[in-house]
Amino acid sequence: VQLQASGGGLVQAGGSLRLSCAASGSVFGINLMGWYRQAPGKQRELVATITSGGSTDYADSVKGRFTISRDSAKNTVYLQMNSLKPEDTAVYYCNAVRFLISSWGQGTLVTVSS
Repeated sequence: VQLQASGGGLVQAGGSLRLSCAASGSVFGINLMGWYRQAPGKQRELVATITSGGSTDYADSVKGRFTISRDSAKNTVYLQMNSLKPEDTAVYYCNAVRFLISSWGQGTLVTVSS
């Protein structure tokens, strides 16, 4: 599975961004997709996940502000990020799990200025 993430950028606190992640290659059997992030000097952490059935899960820090969704026809997952805070600044990575094998995208930088 190849994952291509896009949509990062610089935004002021309180603003919004939408990340996209398109999966290609062997996409049959992907049962979980999600977003993780890694801030400078910190470990990579879960942001949100969505199953093939549409069930979602979020980190407590983003609940109520971020929304994950997917377009199965396009093999694409989205992360709508609203009310962004400076602490959301990180490289955001797309992830897909297919038959228990995890694949990662290249990461897209989100910078939130105060």
